[in-house]
Amino acid sequence: MSSQDPSAASRLWVSSPGRICLFGEHQDYLLLPVIPAAISLRISIGGFQRDDREVLLDLPDIDSTERFSLDGPLTYRAERDYFRSAVNVVRREGFTFSRGLQCTVRGEIPINSGTSSSSALTVSWINFLTRASDQHRALDALEIARLAHAAEVLEFHEPGGMMDHYSTSCGGVLAIDFVPRVRVENLRPRLGAFVLGNSGEPKDTKQILARVKNQVLTAVDQLRKRFDDFSLQTVRSDSLERYRSLVSPAQFELLGGTVKNRDITRRALELLRKAEIDHRAIGRLLTDHQTVLGEILRISTPKIDRMLNAANAAGAYGGKINGSGGGGCMLAYAPEQTDAVARAIEKAGGKARVVTVDEGTRVDRPEGDR
Repeated sequence: MSSQDPSAASRLWVSSPGRICLFGEHQDYLLLPVIPAAISLRISIGGFQRDDREVLLDLPDIDSTERFSLDGPLTYRAERDYFRSAVNVVRREGFTFSRGLQCTVRGEIPINSGTSSSSALTVSWINFLTRASDQHRALDALEIARLAHAAEVLEFHEPGGMMDHYSTSCGGVLAIDFVPRVRVENLRPRLGAFVLGNSGEPKDTKQILARVKNQVLTAVDQLRKRFDDFSLQTVRSDSLERYRSLVSPAQFELLGGTVKNRDITRRALELLRKAEIDHRAIGRLLTDHQTVLGEILRISTPKIDRMLNAANAAGAYGGKINGSGGGGCMLAYAPEQTDAVARAIEKAGGKARVVTVDEGTRVDRPEGDR
């Protein structure tokens, strides 16, 4: 990479996928199991080294640019200044930059819709930076996920977990567990197509995450003061009633929903580990998950409910809201009647995209060779 010859062949191109959460919505920050899948919508960053110390990023999809100097420490100019935070994070890891960078950022992932566009961007940028650094290091996917989580979540004291970063970095369908330590299992099920439906409704990820997360964690803290062995990982759904009087009604309801989602995720994991996939059973579990998310966690919306109902009526095996909720996208599992499901979602007011499971962050061929 050199600004002396910034031809397509001399550039570094990196891309990362968006993700859907199949099972375990609102669980990773509670250290409960999750099953995300990377999808075939990606964000790419291509660029080359400059002769000065400037970083110039062109974002044509949103008609924007970012520019900053690598001289001295970087201070943040916005609430989620991921381009600068990623540089700060990798510098702390020992990466150095004697030359600036000029890059173009392009994406297919819907923004602010629950499909991890920000995590895909941060993962791509971390992957690009470490390769473009003076050290020219290619990190493994788990390490890229760790650094991306630090740049996106820890650096800004946000409430999210690591599911998005593992999914967009590692790719495929993953089973992620967090207790007693983080374990990432590549499931490799032979799943068919999904239809992603964007409602176009803006969502407040931070507010929803904070509401659900804080209520559940407060309830858990209260219960552990009375019962040292209380654990979301082990508590049985049929034993929750004994705790009702010790927490508020809202907290008790969310505890029950959390445990139901945990059990649905565990049943789905058993199915996805099998050599032959029961596609209809997967669809039913997605719908069961949506029932909990809509009726107990209350993160669905009337429009997304209409889109899901239309998708199921058109031949989808099941579906759910995707992401933190309150708007954004839904997903329908539609290995059959895929086009009909997409049309039904569009008729219900959504913007439909057919997606499949995709690989994780990668180095792509130069743009001119693609």
